Amino acid sequence: MEADPEWWVWIPKAVWRIGGRYILFASLAFLFFYVWKKDTFQTRKIQPRFPKASDYQREIAFSVLTILIFGVIVAFILQSPTIRPYTLLMPTPDFHGWFYYVLVFPVMLFVHDTYFYWAHRWMHMPFWYRKVHTIHHRSTNPSPWAAYSFHPWEALIEIGILPIFVFGFPVHRNHIMLFFLFMIVYNVYGHLGFELYSQGFEKTRIGRWINTSRHHNLHHSRFTGNYGLYFLFWDRWMGTIRNDMLDNEKP
Repeated sequence: MEADPEWWVWIPKAVWRIGGRYILFASLAFLFFYVWKKDTFQTRKIQPRFPKASDYQREIAFSVLTILIFGVIVAFILQSPTIRPYTLLMPTPDFHGWFYYVLVFPVMLFVHDTYFYWAHRWMHMPFWYRKVHTIHHRSTNPSPWAAYSFHPWEALIEIGILPIFVFGFPVHRNHIMLFFLFMIVYNVYGHLGFELYSQGFEKTRIGRWINTSRHHNLHHSRFTGNYGLYFLFWDRWMGTIRNDMLDNEKP
């Protein structure tokens, strides 16, 4: 039997996949909203002004560093012959039945949203904010390029959701691939700087639980509150949703 290649030979492939998704979705969003349809969607711009070129450059530079860190961690956890046997990765998608396969996706969303909320609040503690999280918050008026703009330590915290998935409950590689695809799409939307949902969406039964681009933009511009990623469950339960968002919800 041919021996498995050493795990580090998978790093370029992991970096290519992660970086390719970032470049694809961030560049499409940027070209569409910041170049081609800049004037058409001006009324949907959350902050009227646009970031400076130096902001884009900083966001891209730190995102590249994040992608490299993500690539190393993904390759190590998923490909290392020392680590892989201890994961709960399923050999086939239907290993626990198709119902379980489909159910895992919403479970992953809730688990990640919970992990992100509490890690995010922890990073807003004064010491960790100054040392780590301040890099991401230099984007007070974020653009799509800010999706992965993290300090290296924050990048390690962000990718910490991967071991929770693969050691926490049975998942297939398809779950990981599709989840990280969804994550970058939603991350780009969250930092888009434009609101795509129609006015009044936040007052609907579903909308009041969704973390929109405007919610996250307020977090970047005001620095506190709205700590969630996909949803507002934890922000509402813990009383950290911004008061200006609550005021907006009043009829």
